[in-house]
Amino acid sequence: MPIYINKNILKADPFQILDQEGVGQLVELGTSRGRQGRPDLKVGICGEHGGEPSSVEFCHRVGMNYVSCSPYRVPIARLAAAMAAIR
Repeated sequence: MPIYINKNILKADPFQILDQEGVGQLVELGTSRGRQGRPDLKVGICGEHGGEPSSVEFCHRVGMNYVSCSPYRVPIARLAAAMAAIR
């Protein structure tokens, strides 16, 4: 990954920060279509993305119910979720 980032092929490591333009569109589409068939569908993500602020904000924006992350990232995720809800 460092080579791709250093050569500006990728803006950030996709294993750390959710690619909102690519993968994010698929996540948003899957969430909306899943809820068309089942309105009470619970949708969320887990992993490093669940504790990264811009990814947490994206999840809130597309209507996900939860994010899950490693314990040391929980305070960051909670703060990011609160800030997204306020916006």
